[in-house]
Amino acid sequence: QVQLIESGGGLVQAGGSLRLSCTASGRSFESFGSNGLGWFRQASGKEREFVAAIGGTWSGGVTKYADFVKGRFTVSRDNAKEIMYLQMNSVKPDETGVYYCAASEHFEGAVQMDWQFNYWGQGKQVTVVS
Repeated sequence: QVQLIESGGGLVQAGGSLRLSCTASGRSFESFGSNGLGWFRQASGKEREFVAAIGGTWSGGVTKYADFVKGRFTVSRDNAKEIMYLQMNSVKPDETGVYYCAASEHFEGAVQMDWQFNYWGQGKQVTVVS
């Protein structure tokens, strides 16, 4: 059974930086090389929302970001090291929430809809304090 695992969450001050990582168990992360990967987040009492995505090898690793993180967050992947990152800079208190990584089985581009992803991590709490 495929499981995605997030790490790197925690407490960070507003304006600071944090890096989240995503790896996989039950299946080689490298096998997702041609598939889209993404990050989502969910604040308490709110719906889960798209944050960032990165396409697979055939897409040239194209990236896509939600407007509210453009210029501050960077998604990257290293298929050989079997890991995906979300570098979060200049974080804001309202970005507190649970961050999830996700992998698509069928889409190669930087997709951003929930239904386009087949595998999800359990989420990692990120708390931004002012």
